[in-house]
Amino acid sequence: MLGEDHSLLHDFSEHKDKIISLSKNDNDFKKMADDYHKLDVEIRELELDKVPVADEYFNELKHKRSELKDVLYLRLKA
Repeated sequence: MLGEDHSLLHDFSEHKDKIISLSKNDNDFKKMADDYHKLDVEIRELELDKVPVADEYFNELKHKRSELKDVLYLRLKA
């Protein structure tokens, strides 16, 4: 679905407390979470504004977001 919210708190709501704690206390996690958030916002804006963008660029953004999400999830499960 276009413009769907994939924020960490939305997708991993069961880990809300750990996300907040790691964001405050773990600089590496915070940087990755911030990068993830920026990518998620950029992707949603491109989808909602229907800005013409090359498929390759758009897919690259989505791939980066997916990779970051996987790493962040593993950190949440540790």
